Amino acid sequence: MDTAEKKLKDLTMLVYILQAVGLFVGLTWIAAVIVNYVKREDVRGTWMESHFDWQIKTFWIGLAASIVGWITLWILIGWLILLAVAIWSIYRIVKGWLALNDRKPLPDTLI
Repeated sequence: MDTAEKKLKDLTMLVYILQAVGLFVGLTWIAAVIVNYVKREDVRGTWMESHFDWQIKTFWIGLAASIVGWITLWILIGWLILLAVAIWSIYRIVKGWLALNDRKPLPDTLI
């Protein structure tokens, strides 16, 4: 692996770490997605591009579903939605991290 690829892989790993920490400290999710958008052109055309797309989708879908969960808390289904979002987010972080470690691209799916 050359130096440029290693830097991009390390950056992609940092975003996964920021997302994982974001499960406890929400602001790191914002930092992670900012890094994704700022550095997106650097990974264009590489196997890591799919990771950036995966991370961005995880952020936006997770945010939208979390908003729905918070809005519906008063009818109690919100707790289930928030739990499902947390489990889905953990799954996507772990799956992405493992694929990155194996230097594999990710599919363009939600699961």
